[in-house]
Amino acid sequence: MSRVLIVGAGLTGSLCTALLRKQITAPVYLALWEKAGDTGGRMATTNSPYNPQCIADLGAQYITCTPHYAKEHQNFYEELLAHGILKPLTAPIEGMKGKEGSCNFVAPHGVSSIIKYYLKKSGTEVFLNQCVTHINLKDSKWEVSTDTGTAELFDLVILTMPAPEILRLQGDIVNLISEHQKQKLASVSYSFRYSLGLFYEAGVKINVPWAGQYITNNPCIRFISIDNKKRNIESSKFGPSLVVQTSVPFGLEHMEHSEEDIQKLIIQQLETILPGLPQPIATKFQKWTYSQVTNSVANTPGQMTLHLKPFLVCGGDGFTHSNFDGCIASALSVMKVLKRYI
Repeated sequence: MSRVLIVGAGLTGSLCTALLRKQITAPVYLALWEKAGDTGGRMATTNSPYNPQCIADLGAQYITCTPHYAKEHQNFYEELLAHGILKPLTAPIEGMKGKEGSCNFVAPHGVSSIIKYYLKKSGTEVFLNQCVTHINLKDSKWEVSTDTGTAELFDLVILTMPAPEILRLQGDIVNLISEHQKQKLASVSYSFRYSLGLFYEAGVKINVPWAGQYITNNPCIRFISIDNKKRNIESSKFGPSLVVQTSVPFGLEHMEHSEEDIQKLIIQQLETILPGLPQPIATKFQKWTYSQVTNSVANTPGQMTLHLKPFLVCGGDGFTHSNFDGCIASALSVMKVLKRYI
């Protein structure tokens, strides 16, 4: 039985597990390693420590589908809509810009439910807190090691982590990646920002006419979401949740500041936009070192094959573009080259 490892439990990685399970008929062991303590990647959803029903999306807020991808990825959208993983976004988002004919979707159970859906569908064994540090060739297989010192052998490895993390890997992979490929990986750049989720007591009302708003005149905040309102979820039983995302310039300016200082600055600026907010009963702070791809690999190939025998390939939105459809396109590209060589 072939052993396959996917590294990274974001959208590209989780979708790869589902596509692999569907397309490969031979017996295969699928494992997914994720360095964080939960799946989702930049489609992260957190919940209040006082009530798990009270959730907040800290990464992607909603999904925009252009007319092109409505046709190109129709099956993916139809499947997620049919299973209630996505539904049309009907709540008002002030300042939203989009191409004519585009439609927007929200995840009723949080955006991380998309990742959980694909992982459950594939039956993949998921291992959290597994930070890959070394990849070596051993007996025509890949020996993949983590920061805890554990190592396992695999016949095939798919890397879906951000490009800078691929370049930081140690072992034989350093010499197996060509200089041209290293230059391409080094060309991928990302924006940097912070997110803050705030949870409030039951009975609190945030009286604004919108569910989300893009902010253009604040030195810190770029987007605010009344998260339960965005998903048309009544909050009377568990209290509202609110998400604040900072601007890219603010993130770059405060990269080295402490979490405590950043959180204070965000809350101070939030008070100027929504004065009179009560004290939250809980908060969740998120630092997005790789928030969105600002420059992807030239010509957006969807994947990069690093080695053929044994097979080693990397994918993700760094090889396409930084949104939901970019991750789908990358996963499909990875599957295309796998079918060619397996």
